[in-house]
Amino acid sequence: MAGKTVLITGGTGGIGKATALGLAARGARVAITGHDADRAARSAAEIRAVASSPVVVFIADLSSQQEVRRLAGDVLHTLDRLDVLVNNVGGFWNTRRVTADGLEYTFALNHLASFLLTNLLLERLKESSPARVVTVSSGAQAMGRVDFADLPAERSYSGQRAYNQSKLANVLFSYGLAARLSGSRVTANVLHPGVVATAFGAEDPGPLQGFLNPLVQRWMKTPEQGARTSIHLASAPELENVTGQYFANSTSRKSSRRSYSQADADRLWQVSTALVGLDPDSERSTNLP
Repeated sequence: MAGKTVLITGGTGGIGKATALGLAARGARVAITGHDADRAARSAAEIRAVASSPVVVFIADLSSQQEVRRLAGDVLHTLDRLDVLVNNVGGFWNTRRVTADGLEYTFALNHLASFLLTNLLLERLKESSPARVVTVSSGAQAMGRVDFADLPAERSYSGQRAYNQSKLANVLFSYGLAARLSGSRVTANVLHPGVVATAFGAEDPGPLQGFLNPLVQRWMKTPEQGARTSIHLASAPELENVTGQYFANSTSRKSSRRSYSQADADRLWQVSTALVGLDPDSERSTNLP
């Protein structure tokens, strides 16, 4: 990865930080995003200990579209090339909450943030090609269904259902992106990291999650193990031309039946484009700060 620049969202803890550490140790110039400046500074210090290049830190709350746009502007100003974008940021909330944009929080952070940021950075990725977009989904995508009739979950909310939906959206987005990038030398793949022992969901856990996690934690993957597939997709030379695939344990696998619905992929792209204010006839936004 020497000479390569990688941006990892949610890179201040868990799988994201482990991915940053692994890629930095392989010689990449690593940039991370986080929403807490102190935590980001501590994580950057850890990464610098194994890095051969300076570590770049961006602070942004990616649940806010204004913040995502500001982040994209900062990235384009700071990074003269972008070889790999790892869409890692995400979370689980048992209680319904709403973002500053009036959107359901899980869908906004887990899907729309990656959708908007990727589109805003596509030209830089193309300029740096061959380049890669790696998106972290979950095995929960297999239980997901995109409820287009109630995306804000105003009629009925379940934290697990919202999470499953957002993880299926990650897969549909990656497949749709891969198709749109055909011939560009920018690939798009998506992955399941495994069940990993992190602080994931700790802010607002569901009752079953709070009960089970302490019991099964010894059988969960470590963050370092969970990051292996992200690192593989970001760095493996043999994957330079592989695109539009779902990986688990660094191996291409079949994702859920719903994830291959072209109608759902097209509809999700159209709805997401409208929700984030992108030009439907362009991969780029005209509203960068």
